[in-house]
Amino acid sequence: MSILEFIILLIIAGVCGSIGQAISGYSRGGCLLSIVIGFIGALIGMGLADFFNLPEIFTFRTGDVSFPVLWSIIGATLFVAVVGLLTRRRL
Repeated sequence: MSILEFIILLIIAGVCGSIGQAISGYSRGGCLLSIVIGFIGALIGMGLADFFNLPEIFTFRTGDVSFPVLWSIIGATLFVAVVGLLTRRRL
Protein backbone atom coordinates (compact mmCIF):
# COMPACT_ATOMS: atom_id res chain seq x y z
CA MET A 1 0.00 0.00 0.00
CA SER A 2 1.43 3.32 -1.03
CA ILE A 3 1.20 6.59 0.88
CA LEU A 4 -1.38 7.93 -1.59
CA GLU A 5 -3.63 4.88 -1.10
CA PHE A 6 -3.35 5.26 2.68
CA ILE A 7 -4.27 8.97 2.51
CA ILE A 8 -7.27 8.13 0.30
CA LEU A 9 -8.44 5.55 2.86
CA LEU A 10 -8.06 8.11 5.64
CA ILE A 11 -10.17 10.61 3.70
CA ILE A 12 -12.89 8.03 2.99
CA ALA A 13 -12.93 6.95 6.65
CA GLY A 14 -13.17 10.60 7.74
CA VAL A 15 -16.13 11.24 5.47
CA CYS A 16 -17.88 8.07 6.68
CA GLY A 17 -17.24 9.02 10.31
CA SER A 18 -18.56 12.53 9.73
CA ILE A 19 -21.72 11.21 8.09
CA GLY A 20 -22.20 8.79 10.99
CA GLN A 21 -21.86 11.64 13.47
CA ALA A 22 -24.31 13.78 11.51
CA ILE A 23 -26.90 11.00 11.37
CA SER A 24 -26.68 10.25 15.09
CA GLY A 25 -26.77 13.93 16.05
CA TYR A 26 -23.80 13.74 18.40
CA SER A 27 -20.59 15.40 17.30
CA ARG A 28 -17.41 15.72 19.30
CA GLY A 29 -13.90 16.34 18.11
CA GLY A 30 -12.66 17.14 14.67
CA CYS A 31 -11.21 15.50 11.61
CA LEU A 32 -8.97 12.98 13.39
CA LEU A 33 -11.82 11.76 15.55
CA SER A 34 -14.02 11.38 12.46
CA ILE A 35 -11.34 9.20 10.86
CA VAL A 36 -11.14 7.01 13.96
CA ILE A 37 -14.93 6.76 14.12
CA GLY A 38 -14.99 5.81 10.42
CA PHE A 39 -12.59 2.92 10.99
CA ILE A 40 -14.39 1.78 14.15
CA GLY A 41 -17.66 2.01 12.22
CA ALA A 42 -16.20 -0.18 9.47
CA LEU A 43 -15.29 -2.83 12.04
CA ILE A 44 -18.69 -2.71 13.72
CA GLY A 45 -20.58 -2.59 10.43
CA MET A 46 -18.71 -5.49 8.89
CA GLY A 47 -19.17 -7.47 12.10
CA LEU A 48 -22.92 -6.91 11.88
CA ALA A 49 -22.92 -7.77 8.18
CA ASP A 50 -21.07 -11.03 8.84
CA PHE A 51 -23.36 -11.88 11.76
CA PHE A 52 -26.52 -11.42 9.68
CA ASN A 53 -24.94 -12.84 6.48
CA LEU A 54 -25.42 -9.59 4.55
CA PRO A 55 -23.32 -8.69 1.49
CA GLU A 56 -20.79 -5.90 1.27
CA ILE A 57 -22.63 -3.04 -0.38
CA PHE A 58 -20.80 -0.06 -1.88
CA THR A 59 -17.17 -0.82 -1.13
CA PHE A 60 -14.36 1.50 -2.09
CA ARG A 61 -11.33 -0.35 -3.43
CA THR A 62 -7.88 1.18 -3.56
CA GLY A 63 -4.94 -1.04 -4.38
CA ASP A 64 -5.51 -4.37 -2.65
CA VAL A 65 -7.59 -2.93 0.21
CA SER A 66 -11.37 -2.57 0.12
CA PHE A 67 -13.23 -0.24 2.48
CA PRO A 68 -16.95 -0.91 3.16
CA VAL A 69 -18.43 2.59 2.88
CA LEU A 70 -22.07 1.77 3.65
CA TRP A 71 -21.27 -0.52 6.56
CA SER A 72 -18.82 2.03 7.90
CA ILE A 73 -21.53 4.69 7.96
CA ILE A 74 -24.01 2.33 9.64
CA GLY A 75 -21.44 1.17 12.19
CA ALA A 76 -20.25 4.71 12.89
CA THR A 77 -23.84 5.85 13.44
CA LEU A 78 -24.45 3.04 15.93
CA PHE A 79 -21.13 3.62 17.69
CA VAL A 80 -21.60 7.38 18.02
CA ALA A 81 -25.21 6.95 19.19
CA VAL A 82 -24.11 4.56 21.97
CA VAL A 83 -21.24 6.83 22.99
CA GLY A 84 -23.62 9.80 22.99
CA LEU A 85 -26.04 7.97 25.27
CA LEU A 86 -23.31 6.89 27.67
CA THR A 87 -21.63 10.29 27.94
CA ARG A 88 -24.71 12.50 28.01
CA ARG A 89 -24.30 15.38 30.41
CA ARG A 90 -26.48 15.38 33.49
CA LEU A 91 -28.22 18.60 34.46
